[in-house]
Amino acid sequence: MGLERVNEVRQRLGLAPQFPIITVAGTNGKGSTCAMLESIYHCAGYRVGCYTSPHFLRYNERVRVAGDEVSDAALLAAFTAVEAARQGHDRQLPVELTYFEFGTLAAMWHFMREKVDVLILEVGLGGRLDAVNIFDPACAVVTSIDLDHMDFLGDSRESIGFEKAGIYRQGVPAICGDLDPPTSLVKHAEELHAKFLRNGRDFSFIAEGENWTYRSAHGAIEGLPLPALAGDFQRHNAACVLAAIEVMQSRLPVNYQSISDGLRNVKLLGRFQRLSHNPDVFLDVAHNPQAALALAENLHHSTCRGRTLAVFAMLADKDISGVIRAVMPAIDCWYVAGIAHMRGATAEHTAELIRLQSGTSCIKSFSDVARAYRQACLDAGENDRITVFGSFFTVADVMQIHHLDH
Repeated sequence: MGLERVNEVRQRLGLAPQFPIITVAGTNGKGSTCAMLESIYHCAGYRVGCYTSPHFLRYNERVRVAGDEVSDAALLAAFTAVEAARQGHDRQLPVELTYFEFGTLAAMWHFMREKVDVLILEVGLGGRLDAVNIFDPACAVVTSIDLDHMDFLGDSRESIGFEKAGIYRQGVPAICGDLDPPTSLVKHAEELHAKFLRNGRDFSFIAEGENWTYRSAHGAIEGLPLPALAGDFQRHNAACVLAAIEVMQSRLPVNYQSISDGLRNVKLLGRFQRLSHNPDVFLDVAHNPQAALALAENLHHSTCRGRTLAVFAMLADKDISGVIRAVMPAIDCWYVAGIAHMRGATAEHTAELIRLQSGTSCIKSFSDVARAYRQACLDAGENDRITVFGSFFTVADVMQIHHLDH
């Protein structure tokens, strides 16, 4: 891991964006935060670029301008430009790029040609050495810090916090949504003399039934609608969003109506997303204990008169036991599958972990997610519901089934 190679190709391409960039990192919540920022700035009339990952059905989902996915032709043009720069000319040596590095450069090449007014960049992994970090943000947001991607980022919140703090810049607004941030992150922000803003200290929210109030040193924004994304924790993400919008206000003015409309209209695939009714099917990419706790909370607050059937598959390098513990009280029967990926955990291994922790006898194993999901649909009674979770791969497989069926 390192930024030297991707920086070399960036220089060859002449990628020096002049529009403001908001970079978002975090163990959980970064997708929701990016979606809310994109929605609010779009409602305010700005031409918004947004780069996210991973995708579910099409690579095009990762690159959006004005709410629309990039076309195949535009993607190919961007890929062609990056490949030419990567190969080099006039005695330049070819540069090796990872999948994500290549895609990040192509996305920026496209955004510059589309002349966006503001760009939202979602970090792929960590922050300090992530490809998006070659571009300097006008504002950087770290939503939360928890244990994930430990093979790359370290095995403690302190080490992971330091990696995520790598997106902060000297003198630039640095927002942290974690209520108890690691010392490493706080120290790094202070050493940079970043304009550090902490959730619960420099900004906060007050829940008020179906509305909420955002508070900061600049005052209060009252009567805000709940984000159109499930979960009480979304107000924490929304508070980070408003903190970012507030510090960018002189450069990108946004009024109350645009904030309100943006929160009401925000959409995000795979985050407690209701896919269908009768039976109710919910999709959630929860793949670490923190996200699984949020899923369990959403299931608890969602009405169900019958059983909750879980279609569950995870990657082997994730904390599978931690996810099971977090969501176990909300699940009545498990439909466990393997994932057709080199990092995928087998159904047998996952099922054994469930047996060890829950003692339940209602565990069914399948070779793949499609078979597990179809059997869950056959078994679901009139009042039952199905929740699909554990990985982006798990959710994508079920999305693909519905896409083909419809």
